[in-house]
Amino acid sequence: MSEFQHAKNKICYIVTIPVTVRAFFIPQLKFLARHGYDVSVICSDDCKLQQELGADIHYIPINIPRGLSLLGSLHAIKDLHNIIKKGRFDLVQYSTPNAAFCASIASKLAGIKVRNYHLMGFRYLGATGIGRIILKIIEKISCTFSTSIECVSQSNLELGIQENLFPREKAVVVWNGSTGGVDLSRFDCSKRNEWRQQIRSELGYGEDDFVFGFVGRITRDKGINEILEAFSACKSEAKLLLVGAEEGLDTLDQTLLQNARQDPNIQFHHPVSDVERYYAAIDILLLPSYREGFGNVIIEAAAVGTPAIVSNIPGPIDAIEKDKTAYVIPPKDVAALTAAMKKSMIKSNGLSSEYCANFASEKFDSKKLCKKIFDRKRKLLYGNG
Repeated sequence: MSEFQHAKNKICYIVTIPVTVRAFFIPQLKFLARHGYDVSVICSDDCKLQQELGADIHYIPINIPRGLSLLGSLHAIKDLHNIIKKGRFDLVQYSTPNAAFCASIASKLAGIKVRNYHLMGFRYLGATGIGRIILKIIEKISCTFSTSIECVSQSNLELGIQENLFPREKAVVVWNGSTGGVDLSRFDCSKRNEWRQQIRSELGYGEDDFVFGFVGRITRDKGINEILEAFSACKSEAKLLLVGAEEGLDTLDQTLLQNARQDPNIQFHHPVSDVERYYAAIDILLLPSYREGFGNVIIEAAAVGTPAIVSNIPGPIDAIEKDKTAYVIPPKDVAALTAAMKKSMIKSNGLSSEYCANFASEKFDSKKLCKKIFDRKRKLLYGNG
């Protein structure tokens, strides 16, 4: 019998969309199922997800609205309540704001004793006016109906307490934080040079080119305006590669965007399934974001030896070691970002590929995190006994 084996308990993970399951949870779901838990997943319909989860994990498709929708949320709460009550789960865990709101209420009404909110960040921080007030109220309700809260970073935990969303005794950070850690068999630094040569050849970069990179949604809140303005201000022959979905182009400064489209040193690239190869191809990852839950791209890039420049905000500051794996700058500060980018192009910049890889391996190995998550689930179900 496995050292983790125990009496079978029923656990249900709930998120809004399948991409969240794919991006963060499949390794830990399979670990929990392999070591004695009866695991179910609830999210919107996807014809391929069951195959990816495997036969040992139950997949229940249900529609949970992504935006603000009172009627849609009421329907989702009703459907979730029926499923949760019928499933008789010992523990229900939910992530992402809408899923957390609906699932926390539904699982409370269904009498679930362990309601665990896996808190990946605060959506309301990116809103203004009445929208911000409504989103913060939703967050407060989710936290109130939860019996425990797992924050993906210590700084977000402190922010949640400061914002009066939950008391300190209700929240924890599992191990060193992050949602799912880094799969070191995929983000393998030993392949850095091989991947670097391949991708640079495909994209038309030379080995001696200095390449800044961004990976994520191309939208204002990720600091794209600042990246484009700072890159222009650097006045160098460096390259800039932006990899991600262009779903927020309307939020950007259109003059900056138009100029970037015409700049031969800037490339916009569609999202990729082999992002680890692209991390290896760039010299510095840029994430001057306005808000983040954690910033998984930072530790993924570090695992393949790529340091970063990040905003001094909750989340990213827990994913780096200052001036060794990343430079830290104030958010929305173009001058500071420009200076950090210029500094990073100097050979004696203090940032080390080897140090980055070791840091990610020691702090965020997904295999080690899976064991920590297992221990956490066991504590939630059985206490310290």
